[in-house]
Amino acid sequence: MAQFADNAPIRSGDRVAGASFATRSAVWGAHGAAATAHPLASLIAIDALRAGGSAADAAIAANIALGFLEPIACGIGGDAFALLWDPKAGEVVGLNGSGRSPASLSLETHRSRAKDGLIGSHGAISVSTPGAVDGWWMLHQRFGKLKWADLFAPTIALAEAGTPVAQTVAHYLASSKRAFTSGRLGIEETENFLEVWAPDGETPAEGEIFANPGLARSYRLIAEGGREGFYEGEVAETIERYFARIGGWLGKGDLAAHRGEWVRPASINYRGVDVWGLPPNGQGLSTLQMLNMLEHFDLTGMGFLSTASLHHQVEAKRLAFEDRARYFADPAFAQIPIEWLISKEYAAERAKLIRPDRILTPAHPGEAPGQGDTTYLCAADADGMMVSLIQSNYQGMGSGLMPDGLGFMFQNRGKSFTLRDGHPNVYAPRKRPFHTIIPGFATKGGEPWLAFGVMGGNMQPQGQTQIITDLVDYGLGLQEAGDAPRWLHEGSPEPTGEVGVGEHGILSLETAMPRETVAGLAALGWSLSRSPGGFGGYQAIERRPGRYAAASEMRKDGAALAY
Repeated sequence: MAQFADNAPIRSGDRVAGASFATRSAVWGAHGAAATAHPLASLIAIDALRAGGSAADAAIAANIALGFLEPIACGIGGDAFALLWDPKAGEVVGLNGSGRSPASLSLETHRSRAKDGLIGSHGAISVSTPGAVDGWWMLHQRFGKLKWADLFAPTIALAEAGTPVAQTVAHYLASSKRAFTSGRLGIEETENFLEVWAPDGETPAEGEIFANPGLARSYRLIAEGGREGFYEGEVAETIERYFARIGGWLGKGDLAAHRGEWVRPASINYRGVDVWGLPPNGQGLSTLQMLNMLEHFDLTGMGFLSTASLHHQVEAKRLAFEDRARYFADPAFAQIPIEWLISKEYAAERAKLIRPDRILTPAHPGEAPGQGDTTYLCAADADGMMVSLIQSNYQGMGSGLMPDGLGFMFQNRGKSFTLRDGHPNVYAPRKRPFHTIIPGFATKGGEPWLAFGVMGGNMQPQGQTQIITDLVDYGLGLQEAGDAPRWLHEGSPEPTGEVGVGEHGILSLETAMPRETVAGLAALGWSLSRSPGGFGGYQAIERRPGRYAAASEMRKDGAALAY
Protein backbone atom coordinates (compact mmCIF):
# COMPACT_ATOMS: atom_id res chain seq x y z
CA MET A 1 0.00 0.00 0.00
CA ALA A 2 1.30 3.45 -0.91
CA GLN A 3 2.32 5.72 1.96
CA PHE A 4 0.52 9.05 2.22
CA ALA A 5 1.34 12.19 4.18
CA ASP A 6 -0.89 13.62 6.90
CA ASN A 7 -4.47 12.79 5.99
CA ALA A 8 -6.13 15.32 8.25
CA PRO A 9 -8.96 17.30 6.60
CA ILE A 10 -7.92 20.38 4.68
CA ARG A 11 -8.52 23.37 6.95
CA SER A 12 -7.89 27.08 6.61
CA GLY A 13 -8.89 27.66 10.24
CA ASP A 14 -11.77 26.92 12.58
CA ARG A 15 -14.79 27.59 10.40
CA VAL A 16 -18.09 28.50 12.01
CA ALA A 17 -20.10 27.30 8.99
CA GLY A 18 -19.70 25.02 6.02
CA ALA A 19 -17.58 21.93 5.51
CA SER A 20 -14.50 21.63 7.70
CA PHE A 21 -12.25 21.14 4.68
CA ALA A 22 -13.45 24.28 2.84
CA THR A 23 -10.75 26.92 2.46
CA ARG A 24 -13.23 29.78 2.14
CA SER A 25 -16.86 30.39 1.26
CA ALA A 26 -18.27 31.14 -2.18
CA VAL A 27 -18.60 34.80 -3.17
CA TRP A 28 -22.04 36.20 -3.98
CA GLY A 29 -23.32 38.99 -6.20
CA ALA A 30 -26.62 40.13 -7.67
CA HIS A 31 -25.31 41.65 -10.91
CA GLY A 32 -22.48 39.49 -12.20
CA ALA A 33 -19.57 37.21 -11.37
CA ALA A 34 -16.26 35.95 -12.69
CA ALA A 35 -13.87 33.19 -11.67
CA THR A 36 -10.46 32.77 -13.27
CA ALA A 37 -7.01 31.38 -12.54
CA HIS A 38 -5.54 34.82 -11.64
CA PRO A 39 -6.98 37.59 -9.44
CA LEU A 40 -6.12 40.35 -11.93
CA ALA A 41 -7.91 38.49 -14.73
CA SER A 42 -10.99 38.14 -12.52
CA LEU A 43 -10.82 41.87 -11.73
CA ILE A 44 -10.57 42.72 -15.44
CA ALA A 45 -13.64 40.56 -16.11
CA ILE A 46 -15.61 42.34 -13.37
CA ASP A 47 -14.51 45.72 -14.75
CA ALA A 48 -15.84 44.68 -18.16
CA LEU A 49 -19.19 43.76 -16.63
CA ARG A 50 -19.41 47.00 -14.67
CA ALA A 51 -18.66 48.94 -17.88
CA GLY A 52 -21.79 47.46 -19.46
CA GLY A 53 -20.19 44.48 -21.11
CA SER A 54 -21.76 41.05 -21.49
CA ALA A 55 -20.50 37.86 -19.89
CA ALA A 56 -18.92 37.10 -23.27
CA ASP A 57 -17.00 40.38 -23.14
CA ALA A 58 -15.87 39.61 -19.60
CA ALA A 59 -14.72 36.10 -20.52
CA ILE A 60 -12.77 37.33 -23.55
CA ALA A 61 -11.13 40.15 -21.58
CA ALA A 62 -10.16 37.69 -18.84
CA ASN A 63 -8.73 35.22 -21.33
CA ILE A 64 -6.70 37.99 -22.99
CA ALA A 65 -5.33 38.87 -19.56
CA LEU A 66 -4.46 35.27 -18.75
CA GLY A 67 -2.39 35.06 -21.93
CA PHE A 68 -0.03 37.50 -20.20
CA LEU A 69 -0.58 36.60 -16.54
CA GLU A 70 -0.73 32.80 -16.90
CA PRO A 71 1.31 32.02 -20.07
CA ILE A 72 2.27 28.58 -18.76
CA ALA A 73 -1.31 27.51 -19.48
CA CYS A 74 -2.78 29.57 -22.30
CA GLY A 75 -2.29 32.27 -24.90
CA ILE A 76 -3.00 33.31 -28.46
CA GLY A 77 -0.88 30.43 -29.75
CA GLY A 78 -3.49 27.96 -28.46
CA ASP A 79 -7.11 26.87 -28.93
CA ALA A 80 -10.35 27.68 -27.10
CA PHE A 81 -13.75 26.09 -26.45
CA ALA A 82 -16.86 27.52 -24.82
CA LEU A 83 -20.34 26.64 -23.59
CA LEU A 84 -22.64 29.60 -23.14
CA TRP A 85 -26.17 30.21 -21.93
CA ASP A 86 -27.88 32.55 -24.39
CA PRO A 87 -30.70 34.19 -22.39
CA LYS A 88 -32.42 35.54 -25.51
CA ALA A 89 -32.63 32.13 -27.18
CA GLY A 90 -33.03 30.27 -23.89
CA GLU A 91 -30.48 27.60 -24.81
CA VAL A 92 -26.93 26.37 -24.32
CA VAL A 93 -24.61 27.28 -27.23
CA GLY A 94 -21.31 25.56 -28.03
CA LEU A 95 -18.15 26.92 -29.65
CA ASN A 96 -15.32 24.77 -31.00
CA GLY A 97 -12.35 27.08 -31.48
CA SER A 98 -9.73 24.43 -32.23
CA GLY A 99 -7.27 24.72 -35.09
CA ARG A 100 -6.28 22.23 -37.74
CA SER A 101 -2.99 20.65 -38.68
CA PRO A 102 -0.79 22.35 -41.31
CA ALA A 103 -1.76 21.60 -44.90
CA SER A 104 1.86 20.88 -45.91
CA LEU A 105 2.63 18.40 -43.10
CA SER A 106 2.07 14.81 -44.22
CA LEU A 107 1.46 11.57 -42.33
CA GLU A 108 4.65 10.21 -43.86
CA THR A 109 6.70 13.09 -42.45
CA HIS A 110 5.15 12.50 -39.03
CA ARG A 111 6.03 8.83 -39.11
CA SER A 112 9.60 9.54 -40.15
CA ARG A 113 10.06 11.76 -37.09
CA ALA A 114 8.06 9.77 -34.54
CA LYS A 115 9.59 8.09 -31.51
CA ASP A 116 8.11 4.75 -30.47
CA GLY A 117 5.24 5.44 -32.85
CA LEU A 118 4.17 8.64 -31.05
CA ILE A 119 4.33 12.30 -32.06
CA GLY A 120 6.81 14.42 -30.11
CA SER A 121 5.69 17.05 -27.58
CA HIS A 122 8.06 19.81 -28.67
CA GLY A 123 9.09 21.58 -31.84
CA ALA A 124 7.35 22.39 -35.11
CA ILE A 125 6.07 18.84 -35.60
CA SER A 126 3.65 19.38 -32.67
CA VAL A 127 2.24 22.75 -33.77
CA SER A 128 -1.31 23.12 -35.07
CA THR A 129 -3.12 26.30 -36.15
CA PRO A 130 -4.03 28.50 -33.14
CA GLY A 131 -7.79 28.97 -32.81
CA ALA A 132 -8.18 31.16 -29.71
CA VAL A 133 -8.30 34.61 -31.34
CA ASP A 134 -10.89 33.50 -33.89
CA GLY A 135 -12.92 31.97 -31.04
CA TRP A 136 -12.86 35.26 -29.16
CA TRP A 137 -13.93 37.08 -32.33
CA MET A 138 -16.84 34.70 -32.86
CA LEU A 139 -18.05 35.18 -29.31
CA HIS A 140 -17.70 38.95 -29.53
CA GLN A 141 -19.44 39.27 -32.89
CA ARG A 142 -22.44 37.32 -31.63
CA PHE A 143 -22.65 38.28 -27.95
CA GLY A 144 -20.34 41.24 -27.30
CA LYS A 145 -21.45 44.70 -26.18
CA LEU A 146 -18.16 46.52 -25.61
CA LYS A 147 -15.79 47.60 -28.36
CA TRP A 148 -13.37 44.85 -29.39
CA ALA A 149 -10.32 47.04 -28.74
CA ASP A 150 -11.54 47.85 -25.22
CA LEU A 151 -11.21 44.18 -24.26
CA PHE A 152 -7.45 44.32 -24.94
CA ALA A 153 -6.64 47.68 -23.35
CA PRO A 154 -6.23 46.56 -19.69
CA THR A 155 -3.85 43.75 -20.56
CA ILE A 156 -1.83 45.83 -23.01
CA ALA A 157 -1.18 48.26 -20.16
CA LEU A 158 -0.22 45.41 -17.80
CA ALA A 159 2.07 43.74 -20.33
CA GLU A 160 3.89 46.99 -21.04
CA ALA A 161 4.30 48.07 -17.42
CA GLY A 162 4.79 44.61 -15.90
CA THR A 163 3.20 42.93 -12.90
CA PRO A 164 4.37 40.51 -10.17
CA VAL A 165 4.48 36.84 -11.15
CA ALA A 166 2.17 34.47 -9.26
CA GLN A 167 3.51 31.45 -7.38
CA THR A 168 2.18 28.67 -9.62
CA VAL A 169 3.18 30.56 -12.76
CA ALA A 170 6.75 31.00 -11.47
CA HIS A 171 6.94 27.29 -10.70
CA TYR A 172 5.83 26.18 -14.16
CA LEU A 173 7.95 28.76 -15.98
CA ALA A 174 11.05 27.27 -14.34
CA SER A 175 9.80 23.77 -15.21
CA SER A 176 9.26 24.78 -18.85
CA LYS A 177 12.75 26.25 -19.09
CA ARG A 178 14.23 22.96 -17.88
CA ALA A 179 12.19 21.03 -20.43
CA PHE A 180 12.93 23.31 -23.39
CA THR A 181 16.68 23.48 -22.71
CA SER A 182 17.14 19.78 -21.93
CA GLY A 183 18.03 18.91 -25.52
CA ARG A 184 14.51 18.39 -26.84
CA LEU A 185 14.83 21.64 -28.80
CA GLY A 186 17.77 23.22 -30.62
CA ILE A 187 19.42 26.48 -29.62
CA GLU A 188 17.70 28.35 -32.44
CA GLU A 189 14.33 27.01 -31.30
CA THR A 190 14.73 28.05 -27.66
CA GLU A 191 16.26 31.50 -28.17
CA ASN A 192 12.95 33.39 -28.28
CA PHE A 193 11.68 31.71 -25.10
CA LEU A 194 14.91 32.57 -23.30
CA GLU A 195 14.88 36.14 -24.61
CA VAL A 196 11.36 36.74 -23.27
CA TRP A 197 11.28 34.61 -20.14
CA ALA A 198 14.90 34.23 -19.01
CA PRO A 199 17.00 37.07 -20.44
CA ASP A 200 19.33 36.87 -17.41
CA GLY A 201 19.43 33.08 -17.43
CA GLU A 202 16.60 32.45 -14.96
CA THR A 203 12.82 32.66 -15.29
CA PRO A 204 11.10 35.18 -12.98
CA ALA A 205 10.59 34.13 -9.37
CA GLU A 206 7.35 34.52 -7.43
CA GLY A 207 6.63 38.21 -6.90
CA GLU A 208 9.18 39.41 -9.46
CA ILE A 209 7.92 42.07 -11.86
CA PHE A 210 7.60 40.75 -15.40
CA ALA A 211 6.63 42.60 -18.58
CA ASN A 212 6.08 41.30 -22.10
CA PRO A 213 6.20 44.20 -24.60
CA GLY A 214 6.21 41.79 -27.54
CA LEU A 215 2.85 40.36 -26.48
CA ALA A 216 1.53 43.88 -25.86
CA ARG A 217 2.43 44.74 -29.45
CA SER A 218 0.70 41.62 -30.78
CA TYR A 219 -2.38 42.50 -28.75
CA ARG A 220 -2.36 46.01 -30.23
CA LEU A 221 -2.32 44.58 -33.75
CA ILE A 222 -5.26 42.29 -32.93
CA ALA A 223 -7.15 45.07 -31.11
CA GLU A 224 -6.82 47.30 -34.17
CA GLY A 225 -7.32 44.66 -36.85
CA GLY A 226 -9.87 42.28 -35.37
CA ARG A 227 -9.36 38.58 -36.08
CA GLU A 228 -7.49 39.53 -39.27
CA GLY A 229 -4.93 41.24 -37.04
CA PHE A 230 -3.78 37.74 -36.11
CA TYR A 231 -4.64 35.54 -39.10
CA GLU A 232 -3.49 37.98 -41.77
CA GLY A 233 -1.01 40.84 -42.06
CA GLU A 234 2.09 41.36 -39.96
CA VAL A 235 1.47 38.62 -37.37
CA ALA A 236 0.76 35.96 -39.98
CA GLU A 237 3.75 37.02 -42.07
CA THR A 238 6.04 36.90 -39.02
CA ILE A 239 4.78 33.41 -38.19
CA GLU A 240 5.45 32.17 -41.72
CA ARG A 241 8.96 33.67 -41.76
CA TYR A 242 9.68 32.12 -38.38
CA PHE A 243 8.82 28.59 -39.46
CA ALA A 244 10.67 29.05 -42.73
CA ARG A 245 13.73 30.01 -40.67
CA ILE A 246 13.67 27.19 -38.09
CA GLY A 247 12.04 24.52 -40.25
CA GLY A 248 8.32 23.92 -39.90
CA TRP A 249 5.00 23.70 -41.68
CA LEU A 250 2.52 26.25 -40.30
CA GLY A 251 2.11 29.14 -42.74
CA LYS A 252 -0.06 32.05 -43.81
CA GLY A 253 -2.35 29.75 -45.76
CA ASP A 254 -3.15 27.72 -42.65
CA LEU A 255 -3.87 30.86 -40.65
CA ALA A 256 -6.02 32.48 -43.35
CA ALA A 257 -8.06 29.30 -43.80
CA HIS A 258 -8.86 28.84 -40.12
CA ARG A 259 -12.43 29.19 -38.91
CA GLY A 260 -13.98 28.09 -35.63
CA GLU A 261 -17.36 26.43 -35.49
CA TRP A 262 -20.61 26.86 -33.59
CA VAL A 263 -21.63 23.36 -32.51
CA ARG A 264 -24.64 21.72 -30.92
CA PRO A 265 -23.71 20.60 -27.40
CA ALA A 266 -24.57 17.13 -26.18
CA SER A 267 -26.36 16.56 -22.87
CA ILE A 268 -27.55 13.90 -20.48
CA ASN A 269 -29.81 14.12 -17.44
CA TYR A 270 -28.18 13.13 -14.15
CA ARG A 271 -30.65 12.86 -11.28
CA GLY A 272 -32.68 15.83 -12.52
CA VAL A 273 -29.74 17.97 -13.68
CA ASP A 274 -28.97 18.36 -17.39
CA VAL A 275 -25.19 18.25 -17.83
CA TRP A 276 -23.78 19.57 -21.12
CA GLY A 277 -20.59 18.86 -23.02
CA LEU A 278 -19.07 19.60 -26.40
CA PRO A 279 -18.88 16.71 -28.86
CA PRO A 280 -15.54 15.47 -30.28
CA ASN A 281 -12.85 16.40 -31.25
CA GLY A 282 -12.86 17.06 -27.48
CA GLN A 283 -13.49 14.69 -24.59
CA GLY A 284 -16.69 16.28 -23.29
CA LEU A 285 -18.67 13.09 -23.88
CA SER A 286 -16.52 11.30 -21.28
CA THR A 287 -18.06 13.33 -18.46
CA LEU A 288 -21.53 12.51 -19.75
CA GLN A 289 -20.73 8.81 -20.07
CA MET A 290 -19.33 8.62 -16.54
CA LEU A 291 -22.40 10.28 -15.06
CA ASN A 292 -24.75 8.07 -17.07
CA MET A 293 -23.11 4.99 -15.60
CA LEU A 294 -22.96 6.38 -12.05
CA GLU A 295 -26.69 7.11 -12.14
CA HIS A 296 -27.19 3.35 -11.72
CA PHE A 297 -25.59 3.41 -8.27
CA ASP A 298 -26.60 4.92 -4.94
CA LEU A 299 -23.57 7.15 -4.40
CA THR A 300 -25.34 9.04 -1.63
CA GLY A 301 -25.95 5.84 0.29
CA MET A 302 -22.33 4.75 -0.21
CA GLY A 303 -21.13 7.89 1.56
CA PHE A 304 -19.03 10.92 0.67
CA LEU A 305 -15.40 10.01 -0.11
CA SER A 306 -16.09 6.37 0.80
CA THR A 307 -14.22 3.44 -0.70
CA ALA A 308 -17.37 2.26 -2.47
CA SER A 309 -18.15 5.68 -3.95
CA LEU A 310 -14.64 6.24 -5.28
CA HIS A 311 -14.32 2.68 -6.58
CA HIS A 312 -17.50 3.03 -8.67
CA GLN A 313 -16.47 6.46 -9.96
CA VAL A 314 -13.04 5.22 -11.03
CA GLU A 315 -14.49 2.18 -12.78
CA ALA A 316 -16.90 4.43 -14.69
CA LYS A 317 -13.93 6.55 -15.71
CA ARG A 318 -12.00 3.53 -17.00
CA LEU A 319 -14.92 2.37 -19.12
CA ALA A 320 -15.57 5.86 -20.51
CA PHE A 321 -11.89 6.34 -21.37
CA GLU A 322 -11.81 3.06 -23.28
CA ASP A 323 -14.45 4.52 -25.59
CA ARG A 324 -12.57 7.82 -25.68
CA ALA A 325 -9.44 6.06 -26.94
CA ARG A 326 -11.43 4.14 -29.54
CA TYR A 327 -13.83 6.71 -31.01
CA PHE A 328 -12.90 10.36 -30.33
CA ALA A 329 -11.56 12.39 -33.27
CA ASP A 330 -12.39 15.23 -35.65
CA PRO A 331 -15.99 14.55 -36.80
CA ALA A 332 -15.13 16.01 -40.20
CA PHE A 333 -12.90 12.98 -40.77
CA ALA A 334 -14.66 10.22 -38.84
CA GLN A 335 -18.17 9.02 -38.07
CA ILE A 336 -18.51 9.14 -34.28
CA PRO A 337 -21.48 7.35 -32.65
CA ILE A 338 -22.28 10.21 -30.28
CA GLU A 339 -25.93 9.38 -29.58
CA TRP A 340 -25.08 5.77 -28.82
CA LEU A 341 -22.13 6.65 -26.59
CA ILE A 342 -24.24 8.88 -24.32
CA SER A 343 -27.45 6.86 -24.49
CA LYS A 344 -29.03 5.57 -21.29
CA GLU A 345 -29.28 2.09 -22.82
CA TYR A 346 -25.54 1.87 -23.46
CA ALA A 347 -24.80 3.27 -20.01
CA ALA A 348 -26.92 0.55 -18.44
CA GLU A 349 -24.91 -2.12 -20.28
CA ARG A 350 -21.60 -0.63 -19.17
CA ALA A 351 -22.75 -0.11 -15.57
CA LYS A 352 -23.40 -3.86 -15.30
CA LEU A 353 -19.65 -4.40 -15.73
CA ILE A 354 -18.86 -2.50 -12.51
CA ARG A 355 -18.62 -4.83 -9.50
CA PRO A 356 -18.52 -3.53 -5.92
CA ASP A 357 -16.00 -6.13 -4.73
CA ARG A 358 -13.43 -6.28 -7.51
CA ILE A 359 -11.69 -4.29 -10.24
CA LEU A 360 -12.80 -4.92 -13.82
CA THR A 361 -9.88 -6.60 -15.61
CA PRO A 362 -9.46 -5.95 -18.45
CA ALA A 363 -11.59 -2.98 -19.52
CA HIS A 364 -12.59 -2.74 -23.18
CA PRO A 365 -14.38 -0.16 -25.33
CA GLY A 366 -17.93 -0.88 -26.38
CA GLU A 367 -18.73 -2.02 -29.89
CA ALA A 368 -20.66 0.67 -31.72
CA PRO A 369 -23.64 -0.59 -33.72
CA GLY A 370 -23.18 -0.38 -37.47
CA GLN A 371 -20.44 1.68 -37.66
CA GLY A 372 -2.09 20.40 -19.96
CA ASP A 373 -1.74 22.68 -19.50
CA THR A 374 -4.91 24.72 -19.58
CA THR A 375 -6.78 27.65 -18.11
CA TYR A 376 -10.47 27.61 -17.30
CA LEU A 377 -12.66 30.64 -16.58
CA CYS A 378 -16.31 31.57 -16.32
CA ALA A 379 -18.35 34.77 -16.24
CA ALA A 380 -21.99 35.74 -15.77
CA ASP A 381 -23.86 39.00 -16.28
CA ALA A 382 -27.02 40.76 -15.10
CA ASP A 383 -28.96 39.63 -18.19
CA GLY A 384 -28.53 35.96 -17.28
CA MET A 385 -25.80 35.12 -19.76
CA MET A 386 -23.27 32.61 -18.40
CA VAL A 387 -20.04 31.73 -20.21
CA SER A 388 -17.91 28.65 -19.55
CA LEU A 389 -14.62 29.00 -21.44
CA ILE A 390 -11.47 26.93 -21.54
CA GLN A 391 -8.25 27.75 -23.39
CA SER A 392 -4.90 26.06 -23.62
CA ASN A 393 -1.39 25.83 -25.02
CA TYR A 394 -1.49 22.16 -23.96
CA GLN A 395 1.33 20.25 -22.30
CA GLY A 396 4.23 21.95 -20.58
CA MET A 397 3.44 25.49 -21.79
CA GLY A 398 3.23 24.31 -25.39
CA SER A 399 5.62 23.45 -28.19
CA GLY A 400 8.50 25.60 -26.88
CA LEU A 401 8.39 27.71 -30.05
CA MET A 402 7.76 31.48 -30.04
CA PRO A 403 7.57 33.56 -33.23
CA ASP A 404 10.10 36.36 -33.44
CA GLY A 405 9.13 39.39 -31.37
CA LEU A 406 5.45 38.50 -30.85
CA GLY A 407 5.64 37.41 -27.21
CA PHE A 408 3.54 34.23 -27.31
CA MET A 409 4.15 30.50 -27.61
CA PHE A 410 2.61 28.02 -30.04
CA GLN A 411 0.56 25.15 -28.68
CA ASN A 412 1.69 21.54 -29.08
CA ARG A 413 -1.81 20.19 -29.60
CA GLY A 414 -0.65 18.47 -32.79
CA LYS A 415 0.95 15.74 -30.67
CA SER A 416 -2.55 14.46 -29.85
CA PHE A 417 -3.00 12.63 -33.16
CA THR A 418 -2.27 8.94 -33.52
CA LEU A 419 -0.13 7.53 -36.34
CA ARG A 420 -2.00 4.23 -36.42
CA ASP A 421 -3.79 3.40 -39.67
CA GLY A 422 -7.53 2.91 -39.39
CA HIS A 423 -7.98 4.87 -36.17
CA PRO A 424 -10.43 7.81 -36.45
CA ASN A 425 -7.80 10.11 -34.86
CA VAL A 426 -5.02 9.19 -37.30
CA TYR A 427 -3.07 12.21 -38.51
CA ALA A 428 -4.08 13.98 -41.73
CA PRO A 429 -3.37 17.48 -43.06
CA ARG A 430 -6.03 20.12 -42.24
CA LYS A 431 -7.49 17.93 -39.49
CA ARG A 432 -8.31 18.87 -35.90
CA PRO A 433 -6.50 16.74 -33.29
CA PHE A 434 -8.13 15.08 -30.30
CA HIS A 435 -8.54 17.69 -27.56
CA THR A 436 -8.55 17.33 -23.78
CA ILE A 437 -9.86 20.81 -22.90
CA ILE A 438 -13.58 20.87 -22.13
CA PRO A 439 -15.82 23.55 -20.62
CA GLY A 440 -18.63 22.34 -18.38
CA PHE A 441 -22.21 23.52 -18.06
CA ALA A 442 -25.38 22.34 -16.33
CA THR A 443 -29.01 23.41 -16.37
CA LYS A 444 -32.03 22.67 -14.18
CA GLY A 445 -35.57 22.71 -15.51
CA GLY A 446 -34.46 24.40 -18.70
CA GLU A 447 -32.74 27.24 -16.83
CA PRO A 448 -28.99 27.86 -16.43
CA TRP A 449 -27.54 26.55 -13.19
CA LEU A 450 -23.79 26.00 -13.37
CA ALA A 451 -20.83 27.14 -15.48
CA PHE A 452 -17.84 25.12 -14.32
CA GLY A 453 -14.61 23.45 -15.30
CA VAL A 454 -11.67 21.53 -13.88
CA MET A 455 -8.61 22.17 -16.02
CA GLY A 456 -5.77 19.70 -16.42
CA GLY A 457 -5.52 17.19 -19.30
CA ASN A 458 -7.15 13.85 -18.56
CA MET A 459 -8.25 15.14 -15.16
CA GLN A 460 -10.95 17.26 -16.78
CA PRO A 461 -13.82 14.76 -17.24
CA GLN A 462 -12.81 13.07 -13.99
CA GLY A 463 -12.84 16.40 -12.16
CA GLN A 464 -16.12 17.51 -13.75
CA THR A 465 -17.75 14.26 -12.66
CA GLN A 466 -16.48 14.72 -9.10
CA ILE A 467 -17.86 18.27 -8.97
CA ILE A 468 -21.30 17.18 -10.19
CA THR A 469 -21.50 14.24 -7.79
CA ASP A 470 -20.30 16.43 -4.89
CA LEU A 471 -23.02 18.97 -5.64
CA VAL A 472 -25.86 16.61 -6.62
CA ASP A 473 -25.23 13.44 -4.60
CA TYR A 474 -23.56 14.89 -1.53
CA GLY A 475 -25.09 18.35 -1.28
CA LEU A 476 -21.83 20.28 -1.02
CA GLY A 477 -21.69 24.00 -1.63
CA LEU A 478 -19.97 25.50 -4.66
CA GLN A 479 -16.64 26.26 -2.96
CA GLU A 480 -16.79 23.10 -0.86
CA ALA A 481 -17.15 20.96 -3.99
CA GLY A 482 -13.96 22.50 -5.33
CA ASP A 483 -12.05 22.09 -2.07
CA ALA A 484 -13.04 18.46 -1.49
CA PRO A 485 -10.18 15.96 -1.85
CA ARG A 486 -9.95 14.57 -5.38
CA TRP A 487 -8.89 11.40 -7.10
CA LEU A 488 -7.18 11.03 -10.48
CA HIS A 489 -6.97 7.82 -12.45
CA GLU A 490 -4.19 7.57 -15.03
CA GLY A 491 -3.01 4.85 -17.36
CA SER A 492 -6.02 4.29 -19.61
CA PRO A 493 -5.32 3.92 -23.34
CA GLU A 494 -5.20 7.19 -25.29
CA PRO A 495 -6.54 8.42 -28.65
CA THR A 496 -2.85 9.09 -29.49
CA GLY A 497 -2.13 5.35 -29.61
CA GLU A 498 -0.55 5.16 -26.15
CA VAL A 499 -1.48 1.88 -24.49
CA GLY A 500 -2.78 1.41 -20.97
CA VAL A 501 -0.54 1.07 -17.92
CA GLY A 502 -0.65 -2.23 -16.05
CA GLU A 503 -3.82 -4.21 -15.53
CA HIS A 504 -5.93 -1.30 -14.35
CA GLY A 505 -3.79 1.86 -14.34
CA ILE A 506 -2.70 4.03 -11.44
CA LEU A 507 -5.07 5.72 -8.97
CA SER A 508 -3.76 8.92 -7.37
CA LEU A 509 -5.40 10.31 -4.24
CA GLU A 510 -4.97 13.69 -2.62
CA THR A 511 -3.41 13.57 0.82
CA ALA A 512 -6.60 14.71 2.55
CA MET A 513 -8.47 11.57 1.46
CA PRO A 514 -9.76 9.69 4.55
CA ARG A 515 -7.34 7.00 5.71
CA GLU A 516 -10.04 4.33 5.76
CA THR A 517 -10.85 5.10 2.12
CA VAL A 518 -7.20 4.80 1.11
CA ALA A 519 -6.96 1.46 2.92
CA GLY A 520 -10.20 0.21 1.39
CA LEU A 521 -9.12 1.04 -2.17
CA ALA A 522 -5.77 -0.65 -1.60
CA ALA A 523 -7.57 -3.75 -0.31
CA LEU A 524 -9.63 -3.88 -3.52
CA GLY A 525 -6.36 -4.02 -5.46
CA TRP A 526 -6.01 -0.48 -6.80
CA SER A 527 -2.42 0.62 -7.46
CA LEU A 528 -2.23 3.83 -5.42
CA SER A 529 0.07 6.77 -5.96
CA ARG A 530 0.32 10.54 -5.60
CA SER A 531 0.15 13.16 -8.33
CA PRO A 532 1.10 16.49 -6.68
CA GLY A 533 -0.35 19.36 -8.67
CA GLY A 534 -2.17 17.00 -11.01
CA PHE A 535 -5.66 17.27 -9.56
CA GLY A 536 -6.85 20.06 -11.79
CA GLY A 537 -7.87 23.69 -11.42
CA TYR A 538 -11.50 24.48 -10.64
CA GLN A 539 -13.60 27.58 -11.24
CA ALA A 540 -17.40 27.78 -11.15
CA ILE A 541 -20.38 30.11 -11.11
CA GLU A 542 -23.76 28.96 -9.84
CA ARG A 543 -26.94 30.81 -10.73
CA ARG A 544 -29.81 31.17 -8.33
CA PRO A 545 -32.83 33.41 -8.86
CA GLY A 546 -31.58 37.00 -8.82
CA ARG A 547 -28.01 36.21 -7.79
CA TYR A 548 -24.81 34.34 -8.51
CA ALA A 549 -22.31 32.42 -6.41
CA ALA A 550 -18.72 32.06 -7.62
CA ALA A 551 -15.88 29.78 -6.51
CA SER A 552 -12.23 29.29 -7.39
CA GLU A 553 -9.51 26.68 -7.00
CA MET A 554 -7.58 26.61 -3.71
CA ARG A 555 -4.76 24.63 -5.37
CA LYS A 556 -3.70 27.44 -7.70
CA ASP A 557 -3.51 31.24 -7.93
CA GLY A 558 -7.10 32.02 -8.95
CA ALA A 559 -9.87 34.17 -7.52
CA ALA A 560 -13.64 34.41 -7.76
CA LEU A 561 -15.34 37.82 -7.65
CA ALA A 562 -18.95 38.98 -7.80
CA TYR A 563 -20.78 42.27 -7.43
